[in-house]
Amino acid sequence: MHVAADILTDIFLMFLAAKVAGEVFERLRQPAVIGELLAGMVLGPYALGWIGVPTEGMVEAFNGQAAAQEGIAAIYEVLAELGVIILLFVVGLETRLSDILRVGARAGVVAVAGIVVPFALGFVYIQAIGRPTIEALFVATALVATSIGITARVLADLGHLQSREARIILGAAVIDDILAMIVLATVSAIGEGGEVSVGTIAVIAAQAIGFTVFVALAGRHAVRRWSVHLDSLRIRNAPFVVAMLVMLGLAALAAQIGLAAIIGAFLAGMVFAELREQHELEHRALPIYELLVPLFFVITGSHVDWRLFFDGSVLGVALTVTALAVVGKVVGCGAGAWGLGRRQMAIVGVGMTPRGEVGLIVANVGQSIGAIPDVMFSTVVIMSVLTTLVVPPILTLLYGGRSPEAEAAGDAIDTPAEFAVQDGRLPDL
Repeated sequence: MHVAADILTDIFLMFLAAKVAGEVFERLRQPAVIGELLAGMVLGPYALGWIGVPTEGMVEAFNGQAAAQEGIAAIYEVLAELGVIILLFVVGLETRLSDILRVGARAGVVAVAGIVVPFALGFVYIQAIGRPTIEALFVATALVATSIGITARVLADLGHLQSREARIILGAAVIDDILAMIVLATVSAIGEGGEVSVGTIAVIAAQAIGFTVFVALAGRHAVRRWSVHLDSLRIRNAPFVVAMLVMLGLAALAAQIGLAAIIGAFLAGMVFAELREQHELEHRALPIYELLVPLFFVITGSHVDWRLFFDGSVLGVALTVTALAVVGKVVGCGAGAWGLGRRQMAIVGVGMTPRGEVGLIVANVGQSIGAIPDVMFSTVVIMSVLTTLVVPPILTLLYGGRSPEAEAAGDAIDTPAEFAVQDGRLPDL
């Protein structure tokens, strides 16, 4: 009973803080996501300690401080995962497969360049300061990852999810996740002293690519064929219920094969984008979105230990690694978008910059197998935090002189009339 009451109190505090901070930053003409991240930092265990810290009742219920801390961390992880899953599902609902295929080649170039350049910069720098090769490999791997949740939220808030560069970013993020998973698996095997065989890498790649292609193509066909039967089900709001089941199922399946769960959620949304006019799935998903998505960003912010920023032994290296992380994505991904125009190239590069929780996952893997020490772990944490915080205001600035109406007009040739956007979003149906 104590545990449930304490967790409900934490959720209330997180949601209240997210909405208040979001309102403040919206009034400052900045994305609400910045306020949500900062709210998490303030409320978290490294500042006020109002969330993420077990109460006496929880310690008693879990029979110890350590077990209680693990329990609350697990609950928060599930809440955060649900938040980012619904976020990417809603983003997928605004992205048809044809949108991604239209920029597929470009997205592939952006993804590959956005992995090669940061990896090379990170590896060379860590080797240059005299650290072991395995540390250099893990830091470089942390630099290749992209946390698309941050960028997707900013693009949605700004009303630019239908822009060409947004479609490139989303397509590249899917490819990026597959490639990053292969790199992480390879580096982890090296760190554990195991053998890295071409066959193992090929199996990982085949699973990831096969899952993505099968869901995108087969799912689209299934939805078009069977959607007419959804309204005949006796379940209340049957189309929405089925969409939620598919979203959760694909997210779980993606996680089981080693992909990020959000890739499965995004693919589910993209599949059901074919039905958005019939069943208004976006409007039905909005209340869940408004509840869970802010919790994801507050919980992400609560993991930030601001004291690391005052550790002189870490800060210099961390700031250099962060600069290389930003430059690597902006140059690599921006070069992959060559020919779109300078502003569009910058948007693609900046949009692929956040490392967020993905960078933290790489750091945790490296620390768990003893491949990186605490100092280098802290370096990756600072890099992940800073690349997450700098992107929303920069994207807002880059889009500052470009209205959603201009985006719609610019894409009018590629967009059928029935899918035309109003104010950067889907029209009310």
